[in-house]
Amino acid sequence: MAIRTSTQRRALQGVGNGVLVLMLLWTAIPFYWMIATSLKHDKEIYGYEATLIPQRPTLNNYATVFRETPYMLYLRNSVAVAVGSTVLSMVIAVLGAYAIARLNFPGRALLARGLVFTYLVPTSLLFIPMFALMSVLRLTDSLHGLIIAYLGFDVPFCTWLLMGYFKSVPVELEEAARVDGCNRVSALVRIVLPMSLPALVVVTFFSFTHAWNEFLYAHVFTSTTSARTVTTGLVNFMSQDVFFWGPLMASTVMSALPPVLMFLLFQRWVVKGLTLGGVKG
Repeated sequence: MAIRTSTQRRALQGVGNGVLVLMLLWTAIPFYWMIATSLKHDKEIYGYEATLIPQRPTLNNYATVFRETPYMLYLRNSVAVAVGSTVLSMVIAVLGAYAIARLNFPGRALLARGLVFTYLVPTSLLFIPMFALMSVLRLTDSLHGLIIAYLGFDVPFCTWLLMGYFKSVPVELEEAARVDGCNRVSALVRIVLPMSLPALVVVTFFSFTHAWNEFLYAHVFTSTTSARTVTTGLVNFMSQDVFFWGPLMASTVMSALPPVLMFLLFQRWVVKGLTLGGVKG
């Protein structure tokens, strides 16, 4: 019986490892193909000379992106939109989540459920009424318009995640701080936020990556080069049914670096926050 149990355990472990390898390949192969294509000459990308590995690596595609497109402008716009929407989302979400988690007021439970329902609404259903509203308010084709539009999705998501973490912080710690002279805001800043740091990092990371990678709203709400972000600027490498894969992949590689570097810098906090979130639910 013990031998059978040990065999079953090894079989399950082998199946689990195989699934992890498949998931790793599923994730890594597109990244490899993107990087490899960005380093290839046109002959190695198109036609009968297409190769899996760059035979003569070149940086010409990267040079083309910087010389022939306003990529740095797109990059600056993406940074401004992502940072602006993330900061505003975090400020609103922290205050909203703390109020729902700690204060008793009429409609508290309904508001909490409304946050979930708001986040679950598909963006594809809202971009037409959002565009009409933005047009009336004259916020189209502007970076601050995009920032305001992204708040409609980032704030409910961030608030809902932070609510669970704030509820896990012992109320006694805040009460002790208030006895020592702290008000609600001071207790939030000095007690709750430091103890919820992993959650704050996770929420910040997801909010930033959402704003950085978003395409639909950025494409619909902007029409001029001065307001386009990186995701919408990539369409410059597509002309009807022709795709300039070399420069397109080069710009994609550079566009993927900020979220990847952000994750690597805060990897420990992100993993810790996700783990705590799974335990505390």
